Parts: sequence; C-alpha cells; structure tokens
Amino acid sequence: MDREARLRRALLTRGAAWPAPLEWHPKLGSTNDVLKARARGGSPEWAAVLADTQTGGRGREGRAWTSPPGGLYLSVLLRPRFEEVGFVPLAAGVAVAEVAGEYGVEARVKWPNDVLVGGAKLAGVLTESSSSSRGVDWVVVGVGVNVAVDQTSLGPLAETATSLHLEADRTPAVEEVAAGVLARLSVWYDALEGRPSRVVDAWRACAIPWWGRPVEVHTAQGVLRGTLRDVDETGALLVDREEGGVQRVLSGEVRRLRPTGSDSRDT
Repeated sequence: MDREARLRRALLTRGAAWPAPLEWHPKLGSTNDVLKARARGGSPEWAAVLADTQTGGRGREGRAWTSPPGGLYLSVLLRPRFEEVGFVPLAAGVAVAEVAGEYGVEARVKWPNDVLVGGAKLAGVLTESSSSSRGVDWVVVGVGVNVAVDQTSLGPLAETATSLHLEADRTPAVEEVAAGVLARLSVWYDALEGRPSRVVDAWRACAIPWWGRPVEVHTAQGVLRGTLRDVDETGALLVDREEGGVQRVLSGEVRRLRPTGSDSRDT
C-alpha cells in the first residue's frame, strides 16, 4: 500500500473521509510551493501535498527548515470564508500539540507558529496566503513535525530541537501523525467559522506561560521590548511596551528576556 493510501486509511480510523486530493512525494523542494501552484490552478479546499524530504523547506522570514527523512512535511490548502486568517496558524499549532499529546508528549505552543517540548522545537507552522478584491482567496498551511528523527539526523539543531522519537513512549508512523494533524486541524478550522474564541481559548491553554513576563519581539519594523499581555480577537499578539501603551503585533519572533546570568535559552 502506498503512502497516500495509508494516509487515507489512517484518516478513516479518525472518522475523516478526506474530501480532496492527497499527494505524497519522495522528495520536493517545498510542499508549500507545490501546493501554492495547485491553489492558483484551482485545487479544492483541503487538498494536501506531503513529502518524505524537502530540499528547500523554509520557516518564517525565509529561514531554512531542515527536512531529514523521518519527518512530517505537510501542506494543506484552505479557502477561508472568514477574514481573520491570523487565527489559522494558531489553530494549526493547537492541532499539532494535541496530536503530540496522544503519544504522551506535553507540547506547548509559542506565538505565532512554533510547537515546543521543554524549550526544544518539535514542530513549526508556516502559513502563506493570496488575496484579491474579494478578500482572502486561499491559505496554504505548511506543517513540519520531527517524527522519527534522531539526534544524528537533527545535526547541529540537536541542541535546540527534538522529535516524537526522542520524547514519546513509541515512535508513530509519519502517516499516523499526518492523519492526526489533518483531522484535528479540520476540527479547529470548523470552529473558526462558528466560534473563533474557542480556538483562542484552546491556544492559550497550551501556550508557553510567558504572560506578564518581559519579552523582546523582533519584527520587520524593529525590536519591541515590553511585557506579554495576551492575544487579541484576531490572533495578534498584544505587548505592553516599556515606554507605555499597548502594541499589537501581527508578525514577529518573541524571545523571553531573562535576568543577567540566567540560562538564556528560550523556553
């Protein structure tokens, strides 16, 4: 049985008869890039592209995403009927954290798109979208999860990254994890159309506990220092600025500030 058939079977065990094409490739440059081309060509919502490895995987701001064999590299196409697409990466992060929990791994989400275990990165989410005068035409959600990846495969990232293989009681099949992520994402995506506050509440429940703590937020406009307050009704981050006032942040990287002499690694 090929990978696509095994994935569909795994989805059925979760009660999800997948309504769109599933493509699984041995190697791609980027699953997001392939699916964006499919989106422009009219592929239906929930079409998905997966690969065993990527040669051009990337995270936010064009950073390289290491994609060794044994990882999940998945992109799924959404065509939202709502405007608050800032919720989508939060929903995807919650989905990944929930699936990790099924294997006994306590994962936490870090705004806007990282999933961590004990401060080490387990997974990342990258969303890319296209809009027109009608609104948002499509969103491609890319998810990378370290599944059956060991420290040797992680290479220089071994000190800052982890995997289900290293954290869980058993190492699940990549197809099994893919089915879980897709199924849980579909649940939270449906919630976005009805009660988006449910997604924010779920995200807060599994977020790293940085609320009320000093942080540094690196954005395209510069570095912002302040105290983390919350996420708002659109999924944006709210920061109480050092110089006063509340800053709403749509995109950036958050780093916790620690006292001099303490462990400087993000958690």
